[in-house]
Amino acid sequence: MRTALFSLILTVGLAVRCLAQAPVELQRKFDEAARHIVRLPPADFKGLPSNLVRELERRSCAIPQDYANVRGNVIRGDFKTPGQTDWAVLCSVNGFSSILVFWKGSEDHPAEIARAEDRMFLQVIGDEKIGFSRRISAVGKQFIMRHYRAYGGPAPPPIDHQGINDMFLDKASVVYFYDRQKWLRLTGAD
Repeated sequence: MRTALFSLILTVGLAVRCLAQAPVELQRKFDEAARHIVRLPPADFKGLPSNLVRELERRSCAIPQDYANVRGNVIRGDFKTPGQTDWAVLCSVNGFSSILVFWKGSEDHPAEIARAEDRMFLQVIGDEKIGFSRRISAVGKQFIMRHYRAYGGPAPPPIDHQGINDMFLDKASVVYFYDRQKWLRLTGAD
């Protein structure tokens, strides 16, 4: 009886110890992955106008890359009015990223939206690997309306220009849409 009780206590004790260590080990892996997020200098993006490269460098921005993308998170679109070429860049500084929107390609007074800690966009991507999973893209009326009809959410205003889809890959997204001097959060992928 004593041996069986001792064995049970030992087994329960080991199980509790293993469960306690599992979150610590997982936390360690996520900390390590956060330190290894690939962040590229703005000058690596050859299509990015030189005035924006200089401004991003002045801000100490690096551009984080998701686990599946090569040279991503720098986009061009008409985010304010139709036919106006704007640039949006995911800018990472000290482990936090935000989307900087440069109106008409000017470095003066960019909009800054969607600031979040980079580690919040880490996920297990297979074979126990952990990868950064945030990506931005330009989306138009068809994308916005399709996702609104499928998932609901706030009704989009009349759409005559593009929005910025801020994705957590394989999870969900939100569309930032500029309307009447403010950014709206519209339904993205679910």
